[in-house]
Amino acid sequence: MIKKFCDFLVNKMRKENPEIDDERSEIINYGLQLLIGEIPKIFITLTVSYILGILKLTIIMVLILIPYRAFSGGFHLHSHIGCIISTIMYYCGIPKISIFTYFNSQTELIFVLCALIFGIIILKKYAPADTENVPILQEKARNQKKILSYITFTLGLIFALIIKDNVVSNIIIFGYLTQTLMITPIAYKLTKNKYGFEVYNDEASETVT
Repeated sequence: MIKKFCDFLVNKMRKENPEIDDERSEIINYGLQLLIGEIPKIFITLTVSYILGILKLTIIMVLILIPYRAFSGGFHLHSHIGCIISTIMYYCGIPKISIFTYFNSQTELIFVLCALIFGIIILKKYAPADTENVPILQEKARNQKKILSYITFTLGLIFALIIKDNVVSNIIIFGYLTQTLMITPIAYKLTKNKYGFEVYNDEASETVT
């Protein structure tokens, strides 16, 4: 239903503005679907977190993860229902697990250092992880997002070590690690996604041949 509504809006926009070509209309359509799909997803996630008694922690996690996810990228599920379910599991599951997890200072330091090394390696290889619907093809933009991914990831883990709240610290560590896994080829393959640059290269090679 969301797709049909977005198709209607884009078609109306194209009638009023003939300069919008097929490629641009696809990008606009995809953006509209994300925007409109986010509204019920956010409402449902916050409602579930309130019922579970972790509304404050879920909001904290959303605010903490927004910059890192924006820079590092990641896959998008193709169905809105699947997206809602995965969002609830992510933003409600991690805070709930964080409540019942405890690290002493030494264990936490070792864990964070391992997470930092792992994250830097993954970010170097795959960030920013774009999608075929919204590819990041300009080298300058890719380099900027990669650098910002390094910065937000590192600062986030440092903050997790400094902050005295054990639960919030766990949310940062688990949240950042999970987000990092979302940009890997395994995650893309499991969710039937493709990196934007891969699709572009495939199309370019087909054009040449």
